[in-house]
Amino acid sequence: MREFARLLAPYARQLGNLLARGTVAAVNAASKMQAVQLRLLASEVKDNLEHFEPYGFTSNPKSGAEALAMFFDGDRSHGVCFMVADRRFRLVGLQAGEMAIHDDQGQKVHLTRAGIVIDGGGLPLTIQNAPTMTFKAATKIRMETLLLEVTGDIKDNCGQSYGRTMYAMRVTYNGHTHHENDVHGETNNPTQQM
Repeated sequence: MREFARLLAPYARQLGNLLARGTVAAVNAASKMQAVQLRLLASEVKDNLEHFEPYGFTSNPKSGAEALAMFFDGDRSHGVCFMVADRRFRLVGLQAGEMAIHDDQGQKVHLTRAGIVIDGGGLPLTIQNAPTMTFKAATKIRMETLLLEVTGDIKDNCGQSYGRTMYAMRVTYNGHTHHENDVHGETNNPTQQM
């Protein structure tokens, strides 16, 4: 039996070295395949492990995030990081079937049972420190909805390239006169031209 255990010992070590758990120490996000430095159990440090991410998703994990690494054939000189998680910032309490993407600042896109919630996070105590969301589109942004509600001010700079502003248009069209010959007793003809 002792001889059998001695024969199996190298294979047992190989199996034991296949997977390792650790924490992220540093990240190189500039390369085509992101690389991470991991601190594994027993104070083992591994540099430049390729961090495999799902197609279409990428992140730059913060130091201290937890990681799982795999080493081919149990060879600790050649490994990859295939999962990074961070319990410090994980969203909790999602309902069955929900999903979200999020970061460490509380920003998130949450696909809830009731609809999609986009949250800029942060502490919007004043306009100066409120988080900003930027929607970029080369041609246009289209919204298809029965009702569009805005709880704050709307600033429109679109007409300025034509020498007009929303304020100027409001002054022009809010100052219209009513004519008796109109079918409904009023018309929207402006009293002055733009």
